[in-house]
Amino acid sequence: MSDLDRFTESIKIPDSLPLLPVRDIILYPAMVLPLAVGRDKSIKALEESMATNRLVFVVTQKNIQIEDPTPDDIYSIGTVCEVLQILKMPGGTLKTLVEGIKRAQWTDFKLNDKGYIEVGVKLFDEKVEKTPESEAIMRRVVSLFEQYVKLNPRMPIEIYISVSSIVEPTRLADTIASHLAIKNNDKQLILELMNPIKRLEKIIQILNSEIEILNIEKRIQNRVRNQIEKTQKEYYLTEQMKAIQKELKQKDDVQKDVEELKEKLKNTKIPQVARNAVEKEVTRLEKMMPMSPEATVIRTYIEWILDLPWEKSTIDNLDLKRAKEILDQDHYGLEKVKERILEYLAVLSRVQKIRGPILCFIGPPGVGKTSIAKSVARSLGRNFVRISMGGVKDEGEIRGHRRTYIGSMPGKIIQSIKKAGSNNPVFILDEIDKIGSDWRGDPSAALLEVLDPEQNYAFGDHYLDIDFDLSNVMFITTANTLNSIPNTLRDRLELIRFSSYTNVEKSHIAQNFIIPRQLKEHGLTAEELVFTDCTIDAVIENYTHEAGVRNLTREIANLCRKVAKELELNKKLKSIKIDSQDLNKYLGIAYYEREKIAENDIGVATGLAWTEVGGETLTIEVNKMKGKGALVLTGKLGDVMKESAQAALTYVRSSSKKFAIDEDMFSNTDFHIHVPEGAVPKDGPSAGIALATALASVCMNKPVKKKIAMTGEVTLRGRILAIGGLKEKVLAAYREGINTVLFPENNKKDLIDIPEDIRNKITMIPVLHMDNVISLAIDQLPRKKNKNINSKKNG
Repeated sequence: MSDLDRFTESIKIPDSLPLLPVRDIILYPAMVLPLAVGRDKSIKALEESMATNRLVFVVTQKNIQIEDPTPDDIYSIGTVCEVLQILKMPGGTLKTLVEGIKRAQWTDFKLNDKGYIEVGVKLFDEKVEKTPESEAIMRRVVSLFEQYVKLNPRMPIEIYISVSSIVEPTRLADTIASHLAIKNNDKQLILELMNPIKRLEKIIQILNSEIEILNIEKRIQNRVRNQIEKTQKEYYLTEQMKAIQKELKQKDDVQKDVEELKEKLKNTKIPQVARNAVEKEVTRLEKMMPMSPEATVIRTYIEWILDLPWEKSTIDNLDLKRAKEILDQDHYGLEKVKERILEYLAVLSRVQKIRGPILCFIGPPGVGKTSIAKSVARSLGRNFVRISMGGVKDEGEIRGHRRTYIGSMPGKIIQSIKKAGSNNPVFILDEIDKIGSDWRGDPSAALLEVLDPEQNYAFGDHYLDIDFDLSNVMFITTANTLNSIPNTLRDRLELIRFSSYTNVEKSHIAQNFIIPRQLKEHGLTAEELVFTDCTIDAVIENYTHEAGVRNLTREIANLCRKVAKELELNKKLKSIKIDSQDLNKYLGIAYYEREKIAENDIGVATGLAWTEVGGETLTIEVNKMKGKGALVLTGKLGDVMKESAQAALTYVRSSSKKFAIDEDMFSNTDFHIHVPEGAVPKDGPSAGIALATALASVCMNKPVKKKIAMTGEVTLRGRILAIGGLKEKVLAAYREGINTVLFPENNKKDLIDIPEDIRNKITMIPVLHMDNVISLAIDQLPRKKNKNINSKKNG
């Protein structure tokens, strides 16, 4: 009989004991285990045990998450344990050391008056007679456990030594079970087997399974280690094989790449010159070492040549009616552009092959220059590519860099042709007026060859070093102004001017194009957001000040966002109607004041100016004071405008008798000319007649008529010369509420460009001489006969 058995028989186990439920632990007899106890009922159970016989019944919970277990939450079989030691921990918890004594089954579960759970205890007789069969089973268990310990690196060999000395079947089974790394369900199953022989048989089954798993793990580890050694060996042999293959000139991966390039060259249609160049480079590639940097450069060069669409073209759609429908569907107005595209299609349908036109769309931002180019590509059925020329300063970006440079590649022209996938795309060079130049070259000079129909059939890219035919490409350039485009480049362009939109045109564009697109982009329907007729007009007049419709698009998008938010916050709302009175709520106060024209005052005249963003009104202010005849000019005026002011003063001074001006005034009076918005640069000769009118007004001490604006260059003799941008200037005058415009006689031909509705609302008066201007613009003077041209007569 073992010491434990004698100890167990010496202890009298009562019929009921305090219950100590534990989580995630299976406690066997003869097993000593520390436990952390924190539940009130468990602490009271331990305190009762220490106060009486130091015995407690330990049983495992089925679910570790339950804080207050019921009879259904614990297993029926547990272990009677002796409490060896209790240590109170901070926070009111206990740490105890218990030793298992005997298996038992609880029979009665009740809450004691002292606050702990008490259960009835039913003990079992686990004695078994030793037989040869039991001895064989014990030896088999010990042998398997020895294998298990040797295979498991986490099990110290001392455990096997202590187990091998146990002679009792019951204790042997419990000791081995306590050391197995198996699931708690399997451990509980062993605990519930009362027959020690059956218990040992179950342990044999578990040990066999665990040993098989450990053997598999060991084989996997050995395989991984052998694979690493094999990989290192294969790498060494592969390097040797490569060296041998190079000596024997056998095919390797590089040679396969060369064969693929040859096959691709055979199946690709390219000009004979390009084919000869590729064949030469392929021959060089075959003779090179695969890891040579030059080999990579050659391979990249060959791929570039083979990937270009040398003879791949898209078929043009020459249906003029369809093209017109597409252009009208995408853009409102722009009749000159649409007419030019239809002319190109008409000629192409007759001769099948014409040189691609080089169009240049000139106009202020936001009027549809870039977007109509996309519509042109769609109407023709061609691919579309675009590159932005703004900020380009290196000629190499156009022509590419020679292959002698590291990292060299073709220029943007060839790159875009490859991207297009055809040799006849619609190619837009955006913002061509913003090209720069520095020590690396002048990109505008490189564009001369690209945009010249007489030369671009053989465009030479420095990287390719082979001529590429660009004559099938339809080039379209865009610019805001012609001033910064070199004359040699401008000479190659067919100019098509885009004018500013009138308010009526903007309203039409908003209703038919902008609003439907913005509603779709913001997830709204036409029923959810309704604009009244006057709302868009109010947005155009009070919240935008532009030639195009970009800011109008932003403001409409702003309205859509705010309405979408309001509909989401208030689900009861089904629709929101925005009137002009609601704009302050959604967009804030108006950004622009409607009235910007000069007041009816002495020495104040309204001129008209052209800018890159459209026409503008220009207020000219003149004041006089005692002095010595000096002329002061302020308002950040350019040299040309300063000279115009000098010419205007000379004209007024030379005409002093005609206008009844005291001649002594010019010797004892200083004149100060100021153009407001002093931070904005201003230049050009077209403000000459406005400057002369303001000077005449202050000298004659008579006011300039209100709501009259003028534009034209003045000479020393008072003649009025033609100016540019008349349409944009008249649109600016209309936008500011001016009803009369004086303009040079030689600009009468430009009246046809002004929309008819604008011509009907503004009186357009052509003038030849400053005498006419003074008589028309300054009050209290007899007027000379002059033609009055309105829009109906000169449309």
